[in-house]
Amino acid sequence: MKFGYAHAARAYADMGRHASVEAASPHRLVQMLFEGALDRMAAARGALARRDIATKCHEIGRAVRIVEGLRMSLDRRLDTPLTANLDELYDYIGRRLLLANLNNDDAILDECARLLREVKAGWDEIPMHLRDGVPAQSADLAVAVGG
Repeated sequence: MKFGYAHAARAYADMGRHASVEAASPHRLVQMLFEGALDRMAAARGALARRDIATKCHEIGRAVRIVEGLRMSLDRRLDTPLTANLDELYDYIGRRLLLANLNNDDAILDECARLLREVKAGWDEIPMHLRDGVPAQSADLAVAVGG
C-alpha cells in the first residue's frame, strides 16, 4: 500500500512538471534548465557527502546532460561574442562536472554551480518585454498596424 502512494505521488509530480513545461515560454524553459542543473549539482554534493557514489554519478550525469541542453539551445545563427562565450562556458562547465565526478571533488561542483548561478542571474534579469525576443515597442507597433 505504501508503494502505491509513493508511485501515485511521483506520477502526480511528473504530471505537474510536464504541464508546467508545456505551458512555459522559451525564456521560462531556459530558467527551468538552469534550475534543474543546479538542483542536480546540489543533489550530487549531498550524495558525495553521504558517500553515495552511485547517486552522485547519476546526478552529475543528469547535470551534464542539462548543461549540454543549454549549450545546444544557443542560437548559433547569431554569430556574437555572447553566443561564443556561452558556448565555451557551457563546454567548460560540462568538462569540469565530468572531472568532479571522476575525482569526487566537491570544490569543482561548487565552482560549476557558482558559474551557472551567475549566468542564471543574468538570464533572470532580462526585462519582461524582451523575454519573447520582441521589444515591447515593436509588439505595440505590430498591434497598431494590424500585425
